[in-house]
Amino acid sequence: MKRKSYQRKQKRTKRTRKALTLFVAFLSAIVVAFVALRVYVQVAGAPPLTVPKASIFLDENENQIGDHFTNERRYWVDLDEMSPYLKKAVVAVEDKDFYEHRGLDFSRIAGALLVDIKAGSKVQGASTITQQYARNLYLSHEKSWTRKLNEALYAYRLEVFYTKDEILEGYLNTVYYGHGMYGVEAASRFYFGKSASDLTLAEAAMLTGIPKGPSIYSPIVNLDKATNRQHVILKLMTDQGAITQDEKTRAENEKIVLKNDSWVATKSVAPFFLDVAWQEASEILKSKSLDISEGGWTIQTTLNQEHQKAAEEAVAKNMPANDLQAAFVSMESNSGAVTALVGGRDYATSSFNRVTQAKRQPGSTIKPILYAAALENGYTPLTFLDVGETTFTYDKGRSTYSPKNVNGQFATHDMSMAQAIAISDNIYAVKTLEEIGFKAFHEMANRFNVNIGDKDNLSIALGTAETTLYEMTNAYNILASQGQQTVPTTIISIKDANGDIIYENKEDNKEAETVLSKEDTFILTEMMTGIFDPVFNDYSPATGIGIRSRMTHTYAAKSGSTNSDQWLIGFTPSLTAGVWNGYDQGKNIEAKEDTAATKKIWIDFMEAVNKGTKNEDFTKPKDVKGVVIDVETGKLATDACPKQRLVYVDEKDVPTEKCSNFDILDRDTWGEIWNMLPFDIFKN
Repeated sequence: MKRKSYQRKQKRTKRTRKALTLFVAFLSAIVVAFVALRVYVQVAGAPPLTVPKASIFLDENENQIGDHFTNERRYWVDLDEMSPYLKKAVVAVEDKDFYEHRGLDFSRIAGALLVDIKAGSKVQGASTITQQYARNLYLSHEKSWTRKLNEALYAYRLEVFYTKDEILEGYLNTVYYGHGMYGVEAASRFYFGKSASDLTLAEAAMLTGIPKGPSIYSPIVNLDKATNRQHVILKLMTDQGAITQDEKTRAENEKIVLKNDSWVATKSVAPFFLDVAWQEASEILKSKSLDISEGGWTIQTTLNQEHQKAAEEAVAKNMPANDLQAAFVSMESNSGAVTALVGGRDYATSSFNRVTQAKRQPGSTIKPILYAAALENGYTPLTFLDVGETTFTYDKGRSTYSPKNVNGQFATHDMSMAQAIAISDNIYAVKTLEEIGFKAFHEMANRFNVNIGDKDNLSIALGTAETTLYEMTNAYNILASQGQQTVPTTIISIKDANGDIIYENKEDNKEAETVLSKEDTFILTEMMTGIFDPVFNDYSPATGIGIRSRMTHTYAAKSGSTNSDQWLIGFTPSLTAGVWNGYDQGKNIEAKEDTAATKKIWIDFMEAVNKGTKNEDFTKPKDVKGVVIDVETGKLATDACPKQRLVYVDEKDVPTEKCSNFDILDRDTWGEIWNMLPFDIFKN
């Protein structure tokens, strides 16, 4: 008996030792696993928290005018910038033990495992806020054990390296709230038209309910279901002591006001302009080895909302009811700041930007560049040329060119440059190019950054080489800037997500390159005021006569037309504006309402933005003189010559001969005759 008892005792001892060994081994394995996990986590380091964030656009006065996002619309806000109700609601419904666990809630996991085992698949989640944040950052939303394991691993890493508040802040900035909105700030602005910091308890509870099923619990999709979900959350908050019963009652009775319509409206501010600004900002950041796709940028632009409104209204008012397209851009002289931009009639229909992307023939708007070259090569506003019908021979006699004027008629007399630019005579332009040479024209076009093509063809004098409205308007802006180089820009400054200034536009135009002398610029500018003066009318009227009656300020401008394009670009000393009209497919412009739209848009804008302001005169250099001349002869005007006009020329080019048209009533003419008499007796 003693032997059997001893044997039983020995067996129990062996079993105990074996169990103890297994237990120690199990504990050791767990310890080793945790140590290994901890070592891995330490070696792997903190997982990055970078997520795409929306970049904000501001106008010139720092008012928000829009945003830009890559795939997701989100704004990152700090936890202390969110409503305290929002934080309480999220913790109550998503993870009531959030501040106690280390990333994993094992009691919830055990319960979920039992449900999953019974179902034979992954059907129930037990994810903590940390796990959900990890999934939002690094993983897909597929229901699999592999994804769940990775989720737990990432959650543990997050808990090791980041505080609870940092994790909660990250979660609230990455969770999806439906309708393309990621994060509480974007969602709050979308649904309620306010910042997340201003959410009421009722709004916070309703917002918190959406992520469980955005397509079900969005108040825009189904307000009843969203409200029922809100009430569930309010009860949970009350049960957990996050709010009082009175707060719950008031929140349940509060009327929710949705303002998603106002969100949509705010996104429509100058969309074509914002596309250009985004592209320019992208290039600026790229030059600093930064990637704009990181998001979180605050981009202050040059947009003047009053100018933009005036431009959009001018386009909408004057466009005919057909497929004719429009493009508009305005720039400040000196700075080159783009104040308004309209790239087409409807951004929603077509985002193709006809200001910066469409290359079209500029027609006669190229002529001021040609005449700038002519002024440097001996021409003056009073240089007269024979502008009758002409056939030009070039390419060593192998080719001919017979330009025509827009109405098919020709002058029957010699014409000055001042008159030629006013009525847009084509023969004068081609003869000028022929005389000064292609090299001079190409060199001047390069200085103005305007494309006139590579071929030496006389037709380039009439704007046959394609360019953009952006380029042409900046060329005119150089004239408005007294001949100093300007570069169009839509950016004032760029700040990163931390508010640090990455770029600031501090261009000082006083150090800008001189494109054209102040003297030649002023002389050319004053000639360009002639398109509004009927004194230059001839076989064709001055091209701006149709809008002269609308003018309350001094403008210099030039129009241009081809079979399929209409242009008008003009300026005051402080602002330049360019307009283009045409069909996207190059269809000919024939209807009167189509041809009239361009000038109406331009004058409506210029008069709107200059309303109530003092008229600006162009600054005259001291070596330039103003003389009243006879338009038909270019000589000093007398009462005998009815077509008189003030013209500015270089001091050395002031005419000395007076108009000789005889008029019996002209005192100057009789005075000249009297002085020619040989007998002094008649003079006494």
